[in-house]
This record gives sequence, C-alpha cells and structure tokens, in this order.
Amino acid sequence: MYVVATAGHVDHGKSTLVRALTGMEPDRWAEERRRGMTIDLGFAWTTLDSGAAVAFVDVPGHERFVPNMLAGIGPVPAAMIVVAADEGWMPQSAEHLAALHALNVRHGLLVVTRCDLADPGPALRAATEQIAGSTLGTVEAVTVSGRTGAGLPALRAALRRLTDRLPPPVTGGPVRLWIDRSFTIKGAGTVVTGTLGGGVLTKGDELELVGTRVRIRGLQTLGSPVDRVEAVARVAVNLRGTDRGAITRGTALLTPGRFRHTDLIDVRVHGDPATGLPATIMLHIGSAAVPVAVRPLGPDTARLRLSRPLPLRIGDRALIRDPGRHHVAGGVTLLDVAPPALTRRGAAAARAEQLAGMDGAADPVAELRRRRLISRAELESMGVPAGVITPVAGEWLADPEHWASLHQRLIDEVRSYAAEQPLEAGAPLEALRHRLDLPDRALVEALIRPPLTSRSGRVTTGNPEIPEILIKAIDRAFDGADLFAAPEVNRLVELGLGPRQLAAASRAGLLIRLADTVVLPPEAPARAAEILAGLPQPFTMSEAKNALRTTRRVAVPLLELLDREGLTRRLPDDRRVTTEKQP
Repeated sequence: MYVVATAGHVDHGKSTLVRALTGMEPDRWAEERRRGMTIDLGFAWTTLDSGAAVAFVDVPGHERFVPNMLAGIGPVPAAMIVVAADEGWMPQSAEHLAALHALNVRHGLLVVTRCDLADPGPALRAATEQIAGSTLGTVEAVTVSGRTGAGLPALRAALRRLTDRLPPPVTGGPVRLWIDRSFTIKGAGTVVTGTLGGGVLTKGDELELVGTRVRIRGLQTLGSPVDRVEAVARVAVNLRGTDRGAITRGTALLTPGRFRHTDLIDVRVHGDPATGLPATIMLHIGSAAVPVAVRPLGPDTARLRLSRPLPLRIGDRALIRDPGRHHVAGGVTLLDVAPPALTRRGAAAARAEQLAGMDGAADPVAELRRRRLISRAELESMGVPAGVITPVAGEWLADPEHWASLHQRLIDEVRSYAAEQPLEAGAPLEALRHRLDLPDRALVEALIRPPLTSRSGRVTTGNPEIPEILIKAIDRAFDGADLFAAPEVNRLVELGLGPRQLAAASRAGLLIRLADTVVLPPEAPARAAEILAGLPQPFTMSEAKNALRTTRRVAVPLLELLDREGLTRRLPDDRRVTTEKQP
C-alpha cells in the first residue's frame, strides 16, 4: 500500500478529486458535506491498474484548519498538490507547500483541477515554479476536471509512476503510529487510526500507549480486517486495555521500550533564523502539535522546551509554525533528545559550537563520544543503532577514551581511600561507585584490572602492606595479656579498633575474631588445642575454661571455632574430645 496526502488552497477541489479517484466520500462529518468544505482529515483509497493500493489522506485547505492539515501530512511520505486552474497559486497553496518543504517531503505530484473552467497553463506554470524551489523539486504535473472526469486516466498513471519512485518502507524497525483519530465501537472497544510509517503491526502484539501496555485486539486496513499490516499503510487498530478518554490526536502507539519520551530537545532550524523565532511557537511532528518555548543557541540551532513529552528520536524531522502570523517558520531536525543542562556561564555558546558539527545522523560512535557512558537500551531509544558497539559491562556502553580515564580515576580513588582510611583493607566497591558517580556497581568491577585487585568486595592497588598504625594498635591490645584473655570492648574502642578495623585486621591475619568484639592473637586456636589435648578425655566446658585460664565469654566461641576446624569434637552430652588433627 502507498499513502498520499492532498495539499492545496481551500475550495480547489481536493476532496472532489479524491472522490472521483476512489468513488468514496472523504468528508466524514455532516457539517463538512453541508458547507462543501473539508474541516478535518478525510480518508479514502483506490486500486491502480498495477494492482497497487493507494490510500489518500484528504486535508482541509482553509487557513483556520492548518493544524488539522499538518496532522494529516506529518507521517505521510508523498503529497498530491492540487491547484485550481481558475484561481491559480493562492496563499494556502503557499503555506501547504511550505509545510511539505519544512517536513522534507521529497515525493509529490502536481494536479491542476477545474481545467474545464479555465486554461490550466498559467496555473500550471506558476505552481511548477513554486514547487521547484522546495524539497519536492521538479514534479510531474497533470491537468484534470473532477466534474467531467477529463484527465483522470492520466492522473492514475501519474500516481502509479509516483508510487514506483517512493523508497521502500522500513519494516524491521519499531512501531511509532501517530494517532489521528480515535473512537469507540460498541462491543469492540477503542479504535485508533493513523498512518503506519515504519515497522509491522500484528494482531495480538503488545504496544505502549500513554505509558500503559495495551494489546492489539484487531486490525483493519482499507476497510478489511487483517492479521498483519506492514508499513507504509493506513491502519485502524482495535485496542484492549485502554480508555479512549486518555487518547487524543498526537498520541503515539509505540513498540515498548524503543522510544524516549522527552520534553527538551536541541534542533537545527531550516527556515527563519533561530534568533528571529518568537519565544513560543507550535511544534508539529507526526499528528502531534505542542507549544514549545524557544531558546536560540546559534544562528540555526535552538533548544525547544515542549509543553508535554513526546516520543522523539535523533534525526526526526518536525515543523515549527507561528499560529498568530499563520506562518510556517521552517522545519527542524532533531539533533539531541537528551541534551545537557545549560547552567554554567558560557554553556549555551559552547553548546551552539557543538551543535554546529551535528547533522542529525544517528551515528553510534559520535553519540557515544558525546554521552561517554550510556546503556544500550537508552541509546537505542534515542534512535541510535547500538548493535555494533561492544558493551564494557552487562548492557553498558562506554566511549573508549572515557573508559580509560575512568580506570585511571579508579586507581586514584583507591589510593585516596587508603590514605583516608589506613586501617581498612581496601576501598569498598559501593564507595568507589559513588566516588566515580557511576550508575551500576558492575561498572566498577569491570574497571578493576592491574594494578588493581579485588577481594571480598574491596579494591586495593596490588598487594598492599598492612598499615603500620593497625599493627601497632593490635600489639597494644594484646600487650601484657594472657594468650586467652580477650581485650574488653572499652579497651578496643580506646585503641581505635572498631568493627571495620577488627575486620581488616582479621583479613590481614593479625588476629582471630571469635565474635564481633571477642578477639585473640592468631596463634591462640592452635595453642588451645594443644592444652586441651592434655586434659582427661572427654572434658567439659568448665574444665576447658579453667585449663585455658579464660572466661566463658572467650571459651564458648573458641571451642566452637575448634569444632569447626576439626581440632575438637562435641559429643551428644555436650562434652568434647580432641581429635588426631592437631596443628
């Protein structure tokens, strides 16, 4: 299927022409038929001699209904510009052409109507000259009469040649169906319609609509139910799991997780100078129209703040219009859909310089250089293909130069932490993640390579020496005490040996930690096993405590440690025996 939008001044015969080509009535509302003027979008279709189906989006021509017209042409790849022979090129002819030019529409056809009322030559020449200066360039022209049918066979042939020139649609990408109409059918529920510009819709698919997951209950195209629709096509989608009240024109039906909703974008302006734009203007993309606040950055670049978020991608083409002046200010190419904040002095000028070198192409290497570190899903949601980039950790992608600098920063932070916390055996991974301002601990782990090493969730540079201050504190804790007389808690605190320091000393082999605050010299377990082996076997807890000349606070966890190490064995009556496994 091919989709073509009409364009042209009010009352130049667009709807009459569509009616003559299709045999269908494009004006949907009784008010339109009563007034003989298209107010909203109309839809009709026909089959060409080649067998190709062509669907028409018939747009209103009156200046009051330009927003409706823009909603119709936004997602459409080709246009049929209609000019009346008896009136020629008119103001809305010019504004519609300016809109097509702003949206970078490059395929079209000129149709001069009402050739039974006037010589079509002057209108044909004037329109051809105007169109030649737009993105449409030189277009094929046909003269017809919708009333008598003269020229319609030639128009059908020209439409066939137009569709032959259209580029093949992208069916392998995600779906972004800009909704131009929604309604409810009794017994079926909510139905939305739009022009499918890319991707494939299949009955049963799960999609995203206004942040909610919905499922396709049914599909229809050209008035017939189908199970699958490929772009480009006019399509009606029956949805399950949504409320029509939440849907308005300009809402988009999306492949879940593949688009970034944003209300802040940096753009290149094609048309009026960015510095001459009004402070507030309307942005049109797809079938959406939203007010935006304009902040010029350079001669042809600006930052736009949208009144509501839209699912946008780098490289998207949109249109800006000043509704007060009935003026299409130009087209815009989206350069960045997640731009950096401009908070420091000179940031706007620096950003303008950066944008000057961007063309809106979704270049993964260039984008990664700018973003430095980003998840694959986030980069792809901006419209940037990330499959060619190898992740550094999980689904995280990093610019090679930035990744190398992070490794050096990690080394510096590990050394800094060691200087600040000399009693600790390395810097904790989570502390390093915060110091490097990284979003995922896995990134810190991926950065650990020589001279860095990691053990038990802590990172050190090589094989660090045990801090001298820790050794001295441990020596003072045990100085002059019996081997099995564990220092009291207040003595440990006095020496600066808190839980973290005791854990570090234990890992370093400076002590044996029987409980949180019960510590002994490292040789204590082996010596205890020797002493207990000299007791009559089996022995009780009390006998062991007396033999070791210690307290129950130490004896209980010490005997449990000896049990675990296989130096003693506990009997059913709670007495113990030493084993042959002596140190």
